[in-house]
Amino acid sequence: MSKEKRISVGCVVMAAGNAARFGDNKLAAAVDGKTLIERALDAVPAEALAAVCVVTQYDEVEALAARRGFRCVRNDRPEDGLSRTVRLGTEALRKECAAILYLVSDQPLLRRESVAALLGCYRAHPDRIVAASHGGKRGNPCVFPAKYFPALCALTGDVGGSAVIRAHEDDLLLFEIGREELADVDTREALEELRK
Repeated sequence: MSKEKRISVGCVVMAAGNAARFGDNKLAAAVDGKTLIERALDAVPAEALAAVCVVTQYDEVEALAARRGFRCVRNDRPEDGLSRTVRLGTEALRKECAAILYLVSDQPLLRRESVAALLGCYRAHPDRIVAASHGGKRGNPCVFPAKYFPALCALTGDVGGSAVIRAHEDDLLLFEIGREELADVDTREALEELRK
């Protein structure tokens, strides 16, 4: 078996936020008949991953994850910010995975094929942080090798992996995907724009 195939990569689906700018649970909002969380879970290429862990505060998200055979970790303090979701997911997978793909749940146009291709890019460059991008602009998802797990677990407040990337820019490798796939839904206006 090639080295590329041996790299055990897990996935953390981050689905625990309070969506303060949106106003309520945006993961239940739909685009073309599918909720944001359904679209996020559809984008996970589970067959290419060692494990998938969904971090959430919502019962309905936990039920959806279970139906797909994904693990679930409850974030009982989402008010602590994104760093808690990152830490809970990292701690759940760090012992069994040599790298973790972090996937946000509010990019409804993200394609499973693009995520699978990004994983392929990481496996070809296993010492690098690999992030989806378009035209040189970094976005999500991102894959972090295990050497960054301590830094990810040490984050505090409402910050995620971007803080770790900024401290290690030389290790970053951008992977080009479609511009529309990077679009996230932070506000109701952004959701309406995507629905057009």
